[in-house]
Amino acid sequence: MNTHTRAIIFDFNGVISDDEPLHLEIFRRTLAELGIRISDRDYYEKYLGRDDRRCFQTALMEAGVDADGAEIERLIARKARCYLDAVAAAGPPLFPGVADLIRNLSARYPLAVASGALRVEIEAVLSAAGIRDCFGAVVSADDVTESKPHPQIFLCALDELNRTYEEHPPIAPIECLVIEDSRSGVEAARRAGMRCLAVATSFPAEALAAADWVVRNLEGFDPAGLRENTEQAE
Repeated sequence: MNTHTRAIIFDFNGVISDDEPLHLEIFRRTLAELGIRISDRDYYEKYLGRDDRRCFQTALMEAGVDADGAEIERLIARKARCYLDAVAAAGPPLFPGVADLIRNLSARYPLAVASGALRVEIEAVLSAAGIRDCFGAVVSADDVTESKPHPQIFLCALDELNRTYEEHPPIAPIECLVIEDSRSGVEAARRAGMRCLAVATSFPAEALAAADWVVRNLEGFDPAGLRENTEQAE
């Protein structure tokens, strides 16, 4: 890598937490109460990588359903309760090996989570997995006004890392490596001026080609070896 990596920013769903199918199931169930149905294709093309507020707003608008802010908040809260109940019943749905990876990386790099998920969901999974203390910053949908592909969430995560670690000189965007699984997340990272490693867990590799690197999974991942060892996912 031409630029030294000084910090790593993880997306959450589809990168740390293997829960995109769970989110789809609960999103569908919540919308079904209003008589709205979405397909797998719609979910992955229109909703994945966006926060719940944008997802519900889009789904209701496209279905021609009028909903004020209070109704959107009710739907978000209902979906969050279902998600937390599922995690409490089955345990944190982490990808294999990701907890150990995060623990190892946290000894070498400042780490952050920047996700369109709700903070209560992120905190519940990280705490249950015993890796919350590995992250110097957690930025969620609750903390920003713009959804990915807007770069706000990654820039906020970097600001928080610089405040937490008081690095000198401060970490620059180009010195951050973002790990993402969605097209909107890859675009947000690039718009933030950060390099991006995409993991082909939610989209095929060709859909993530705008990332600097694409890998099948994070097994054996080492930022220092990206140039030599990263293979394009098939």
